[in-house]
Amino acid sequence: MLVNQAVITGKSAAKGRTPEEIEQIRTVLRTRFDDLNSEYEAAVVENQKLRLVEIGDSAGDDQADSGSKTAERDAATSLLRTLLDRRTQAEHAMARLDDGTYGNCEGCHNPIPWERLEIFPSATTCVNCKQNRERRAG
Repeated sequence: MLVNQAVITGKSAAKGRTPEEIEQIRTVLRTRFDDLNSEYEAAVVENQKLRLVEIGDSAGDDQADSGSKTAERDAATSLLRTLLDRRTQAEHAMARLDDGTYGNCEGCHNPIPWERLEIFPSATTCVNCKQNRERRAG
């Protein structure tokens, strides 16, 4: 199986890996983590700038201006949460790789299909368990 240029062999990603394959996966996950971390840090800086502008430039605002600023602030906060969540997922995937559970579903412990890991290397659940979680939450 190919996960973002990393070859993974065997029925599941958790079994049958060579040390070289593990390092390839680790590199993919580390790159993903580093990219997300850089994006998160840049978003934090932008969010701080937005807050400073909002604080210093609120005199004379009408309701529309205030509403626009609130919407911008909410969008920036949502972006920060999303980036932080994705960064945490990549970090968790690296920890699972270290402890030998990467590629197995955290719900049912069956192998996560390689197609899912190829698209989403940080996946921790198979499609069925993910759907069940979403139904319960929804």
